[in-house]
Amino acid sequence: MGQRWPERLWIVRHGESAGNVARDAALSAGLARIDIAERDVDVPLSPLGEEQSQALARWFAGLGADRCPDVVLVSPYRRARRTADLIRDGGGVEPARDGFVTDERLREKEFGILDGLTRHGITAQHPEQAEFRRILGKFYHRPPGGESWCDVILRLRSALDTISLHYSGRRVLIVTHQVVVLCLRYLLENLTEDEILTIDAAGDVANCSVTEYAFDPALGPNGGLGLVRYNMTAPVAQAGTPVTAEPDAPVAAR
Repeated sequence: MGQRWPERLWIVRHGESAGNVARDAALSAGLARIDIAERDVDVPLSPLGEEQSQALARWFAGLGADRCPDVVLVSPYRRARRTADLIRDGGGVEPARDGFVTDERLREKEFGILDGLTRHGITAQHPEQAEFRRILGKFYHRPPGGESWCDVILRLRSALDTISLHYSGRRVLIVTHQVVVLCLRYLLENLTEDEILTIDAAGDVANCSVTEYAFDPALGPNGGLGLVRYNMTAPVAQAGTPVTAEPDAPVAAR
C-alpha cells in the first residue's frame, strides 16, 4: 500500500473574530452573556482578524508556488471562510483544480444551551451543567444541544479519512477553530485525553496560528504525518500585527 497522507498539512485557526472581542468585553465587565447578535456560524472577523489573515497570506505566498497549499478545506463558519478567502486572495494558495472545499465536519464545537454565555453566566443560569462538567471533565461533558470533545473527534475521524483518500501526496490547508485544531492533534498524534488536555491547559490556540505536519515514511508501515510545529504565530508577529488568542467559547464550556 502506498502513501495515504498529504505531503504537507497545515491547520490554521481563523483570525480574530468579532465574537472574540465581544467575549473579552463581557468577561471584563463581569456579564453573564456575550453581546453579539449573530448566530455563531455568522460571526465575522474583526478588523484585526482581517489584518492577521492578510499577514498569514503573505507568509504562505512566501513559501513559493511549489511549497504553498494546493488545496484548502475550510469550516463553513463565516470567520473561517473569510480567513481562507484572504489567504487565497493574498497569493497564499496555489491555484488547483480542487479549489476550496467547505466541509461542515470542520465547524466549531457546538455549545448548545451554553452558547453565548460567559463562565459567570453558565454558573448562574445552568449550575447543574457547571457541576456535570466538573465531574465529567471537558473531554466528555456534552451540554444539552451541544457537543463534547469526543463528539468533535468522531466527526473529525471521518474528515481525516476523506483527506487520506482524496489528497494523498498533496499540500493541504485546513482553516478551522480552536477546539478542532486540538482534536486534530489528538487524532493525528494518537494522544490520550490527559495529553491533549495538558496541551490545551498550556495556552489557547492563537488566531491565525499555524500547526504543521509533514509526511514521514518512517511513521508506521505506510508512513504518517509528523508534527513540525504547533501554534506558530511568527507569520502574524513578523508582520507587526498583534497576536490574539481569545477562545471562541466560554472557558468553562470549551
